[in-house]
Amino acid sequence: MLQFQVQGMSCAHCVKAVTQAVQSAYPDARVEVDLDSGRVRVERADDAARVARLIQEAGYTVSESETLG
Repeated sequence: MLQFQVQGMSCAHCVKAVTQAVQSAYPDARVEVDLDSGRVRVERADDAARVARLIQEAGYTVSESETLG
């Protein structure tokens, strides 16, 4: 699982935009967005840099990323 700290998300539209951005490259990805913490978790994606780029291209700032267990 990949985890990202993302800035600029504040509403359901943001959740949808981030989810669609990730799933455009990884259609089977499971995306969890926590607006309160700014955390985005992605399962079934293998390239953290690519996912971060997709989120940034959707208009959000990725401040950090990590691979979880």
